[in-house]
Amino acid sequence: MHPLSIAVALTILLVSAPQSRADAINNAFNDAIALFERAAPRLSSVHQGVDIGAFRDALTLGQFNSGYWGRDITLSITEQTSANGSCANYAAFMRIPPQEGHIEMTFCPEFSTHGSPTLRRLTVLHEMVHVVAGADECGAMAFASAVEYAATGSFTGVERYWRANQCDRSGFALP
Repeated sequence: MHPLSIAVALTILLVSAPQSRADAINNAFNDAIALFERAAPRLSSVHQGVDIGAFRDALTLGQFNSGYWGRDITLSITEQTSANGSCANYAAFMRIPPQEGHIEMTFCPEFSTHGSPTLRRLTVLHEMVHVVAGADECGAMAFASAVEYAATGSFTGVERYWRANQCDRSGFALP
């Protein structure tokens, strides 16, 4: 390959990498919104401790009135480009509790480089539960799985996660 061709290929790769990460996040949000809207008619107004109206507003508008946090909340999305700090352990994470009515959701490089679109969608649903209803890992996974089940009749296998977080002792259940 001609040296100039290699330089052009590397430039294209480096320029397109951030866009592909952004596309993975946007696609996951769009998929999560579509799935949630299919599931919502089958969920109670407060399902597994999650206010459905607040969840919808947070997911679709990025702002909501929170009974859990006791105020209006605005969500912001950030991307971290390196796998250090919390990104060494997670594909995405929340900074909670809110600070001055603001919650930040951070997406790590692993989010767009590992896993399937279905897993990315589940991750968005799971993290959005933290936005609306706090830090409980088992409650977040139970709700996200319930949304999948209500919309499709099945849910992503999360048994390893469930065991690792001792969710069988939590009072929450998978569908």
